[in-house]
Amino acid sequence: MSQIKDPADPTKPEHADKPSRRRFLQSAAATVAVSAAPLARAQQQPSASVAPPPAAAPLLPVHLTINGRPYELQLEARTTLLDALREYAGLTGTKKGCDRGQCGACTVIAGGKRINSCLTLAVMHTGESITTVEGLATNDTLSPIQRAFIEHDAFQCGFCTPGQLCSATALLSEYRAGDASAVTADVRARPPQLSADEIRERMSGNICRCGAYTNIVAAVSAVAANKA
Repeated sequence: MSQIKDPADPTKPEHADKPSRRRFLQSAAATVAVSAAPLARAQQQPSASVAPPPAAAPLLPVHLTINGRPYELQLEARTTLLDALREYAGLTGTKKGCDRGQCGACTVIAGGKRINSCLTLAVMHTGESITTVEGLATNDTLSPIQRAFIEHDAFQCGFCTPGQLCSATALLSEYRAGDASAVTADVRARPPQLSADEIRERMSGNICRCGAYTNIVAAVSAVAANKA
C-alpha cells in the first residue's frame, strides 16, 4: 500500500505529524489529574465554617418515689417522666403510644392526679409520689379495678391497658372526692351515681384502638357500685 508523501519532505509520511490515539488519551488523562488535584486537597481540609458538636447536656439528680420505692435518677433536664420511668427506672408497664398526650397509654398517677407522663418533665416531679401500673397491686394481690378488667374482658391487645387502669383508678378517687365532669348535671355536687355517661366522659382521654370501650365502662361501673 502506498503512502502519501509530505511535499516539504518527500521522505516523511503524511501521518507522521498527527498524534496517535494512545498519546491523545494519555494527555487527556494527565490534564484531568492535574485539574483535580487542587479540588481534592481543598476537600480534605476541614471547613472553618463547620460548628463543633454541641456539648452533652449536664445530668441532674432527680428524686422520685415510684410505687412507694425511692429512686434517685441522673437525668437531663429535658427527660420526660415517661422516658424516666421506662428507660431509667426500668418500669416498662407505662406505654409510649403517640408521645403527644393524645392516646393516654402513658397515664400515671402523680401526686394523686392522673397525668400523661409523656407531656411532663421528670425534674418537675422531684420529691413527688408516682404510681404506675406496676404499683396498683398490693402484695401480689390485684386491685379491684384490675380484677374487674379481667372479669369483664376489658382489654384485647393490652397496649392501652396500663393507662386505662391508672386512669380508672384515679377516676374512682376523683368521683369519691366529689369532682364533677363535663356531663355532671350539677357541678356543685357529686353525681348520685357514676353513670355510663360519666365514666365515658371521665375516661375520654384514654383511647382503645381495639374498641373495648363497652367492657371498660362495665368494669369501672362494677367497681364503683361495690364502693358506693
